Amino acid sequence: MALLGALLLAFLVGAHAELPGCKIRITSKALELVKQEGLRFLEQELETITIPDLRGREGQFYYNISEKVYEFLSTFIISGMRFLLNQQICPVLYHAGTVLLNSLLDTVPVRSSVDELVGIDYSLLKDPVASDSNLDMDFRGAFFPLAEENWSLTNRAVEPQLQEEERMVYVAFSEFFFDSAMESYFRAEALKLSLVGDKVPHDLDMLLRATYFGSIVLLSPAVIDSPLKLELRVLEPPRCTIKPSGSTVSVTASVTIALVPPDQPEVQLSSMIMDARLSAKMALRGKALRTQLDLRRFRIYSNQSALESLALIPLQAPLKTMLQIGVMPMLNERMWRGVQIPLPEGINFVREVVTNHAGFLTIGADLHFAKGLREVIEKNRPADTRDPWTSSAPPPSKAAA
Repeated sequence: MALLGALLLAFLVGAHAELPGCKIRITSKALELVKQEGLRFLEQELETITIPDLRGREGQFYYNISEKVYEFLSTFIISGMRFLLNQQICPVLYHAGTVLLNSLLDTVPVRSSVDELVGIDYSLLKDPVASDSNLDMDFRGAFFPLAEENWSLTNRAVEPQLQEEERMVYVAFSEFFFDSAMESYFRAEALKLSLVGDKVPHDLDMLLRATYFGSIVLLSPAVIDSPLKLELRVLEPPRCTIKPSGSTVSVTASVTIALVPPDQPEVQLSSMIMDARLSAKMALRGKALRTQLDLRRFRIYSNQSALESLALIPLQAPLKTMLQIGVMPMLNERMWRGVQIPLPEGINFVREVVTNHAGFLTIGADLHFAKGLREVIEKNRPADTRDPWTSSAPPPSKAAA
């Protein structure tokens, strides 16, 4: 009975455990790099220490011992040197290590905005798991609309797995990571595009007017020559599919064609449904995850009748060309800005390798310190912060009265 209860409890806990949308593995190679950079920082800190000269008087004996003389008199002043080390060197080491760790952690984004519409949550879901060779971290990796900060998409995707150890760092993203981004933009009503007048390519404008000539000619003369409007509106959140062969994004949108007479209600000529499949290539540049989209499959059809769908066939090629030439470059320009990966400031990814799996992808990379640790720490140190050893340093010896 006890065993049954334990199994039931384990099942319930597992059922409610939140799956990560993003995982990061830091290998021993990366830890060694950080260690070397940390030692370099500590050496710089130690170089700033100046041990004061000792001056004083004992009875009729006056002494003035400079720092360079210490090594010759080491056997006589061991106790004094130990005091100075305890008072100045040790606090430097303790302070430098503490500041180094805290400053690096403070620069890691946890919940931040991506742009004016959407933010991203990189909260840790559990304590990092350390082994002899790796440090593994599970992040929520979820986007959200800034207007609905408490909204979250349920993660039902495959949990990403990290097995590799050759590179310094590995980052894994599940389909949920990308789905939450697209659903967030959908909820923010950003997945729509309207082209009016001169914004509609000239050849497409002529073709659309010829296609709907029968409807246009029946309109009043004041409306016939009105600017043409082409509106695309995504009907449901797009979905990402990741396979070993590649990544794709499926989109279903409405396409509305209308005339827009000045100071009058627009006149709708047609409404159709568009199904599109985009190929997606992901890459890391610096600390930004970037996506390049390419239109692969495209189909338009009427939601009214099969006969009307047949009439739309001549529009399919021109509309696809318009999307490839006019829409995809704008979309990719926005996508190429990328989203930041939770990595401390001053550290970038280099020599990236992307690998697709079933339901997730991994990116292996090495690390590069774009900034020295001192620069990172100084940038994040409050202006009025004073070094703790400044006030605790022993005052210089005074001559005896």
